[in-house]
Amino acid sequence: MDTPQLAQFLRVRREALSPVDVGLAVAGRRRTPGLRREEVAGLAGISTDYYTRLEQQRATATPSESVLRALTRALRLSLDERDHLYRLSGLTAPDRRRGDRHVAPTLLAVLDRLHDVPAQVMTDLGDTLAQNHLARAVFGDLTGRRGPDASVIHRWFTDPAARGGFPAEDHAEESRSLVADLRAAVGRRDDAPARALVDRLRRDSAEFAALWELHDVAVMRRRRKRILHPEVGLLELDCQSLVDEDRTQILALFSPVAGTPTAERLTLLGFAGVPLD
Repeated sequence: MDTPQLAQFLRVRREALSPVDVGLAVAGRRRTPGLRREEVAGLAGISTDYYTRLEQQRATATPSESVLRALTRALRLSLDERDHLYRLSGLTAPDRRRGDRHVAPTLLAVLDRLHDVPAQVMTDLGDTLAQNHLARAVFGDLTGRRGPDASVIHRWFTDPAARGGFPAEDHAEESRSLVADLRAAVGRRDDAPARALVDRLRRDSAEFAALWELHDVAVMRRRRKRILHPEVGLLELDCQSLVDEDRTQILALFSPVAGTPTAERLTLLGFAGVPLD
């Protein structure tokens, strides 16, 4: 571990960010340039004391991979900056070609500013990487899932409980949309993770296998979604997608449909933070 360089890199990246950059409210005058140490620690989910020791060259052990992943997100690092952080810490950077869960900083910057509508960053294979408070309240916390179960597409076709929050009359259309979007993603990526997901779904779901043979291709850019929430009832949402530059990650925004009580119900969820599952 290159302790002096690691400490300097963390300090410089922290001071380059403002509270607005990471979705934090600004109260009163600030004497510290950029973020405070306790703010970075809070965003990363680590103790302020530990982060301070890293910046002050007093940490005696190499940071774990989980800490580095958390710091990467908290400091809004690019992939190149993330890899540099790993090298300074004496660890090998994650392989970008194998299920990398690094969130595109441009999408994360937009997500940080969204507080009044549900929003989440997902891969084009259906893994949820980051959610705001309202998205967790509507869909549950989906960011901790790993393996095949991390993909919303895999859960939709293999876990009956995944459909419980959707009106039954919407299931067929949702299935077709997910398969058509996945085929477009597989064509773009043509990589092992995409092929493995398709092979697994064709093996585990007769419904998916039948839809896959139709060869429908359609990227989901904008559509309407209805959610049956157990606490507030039906939510009618317009879903719009923003993509990163290489089209492997999507920021999904869920706006309430005008003329429905969805906006008021989202406000209730925002206060309660009640998850779907």
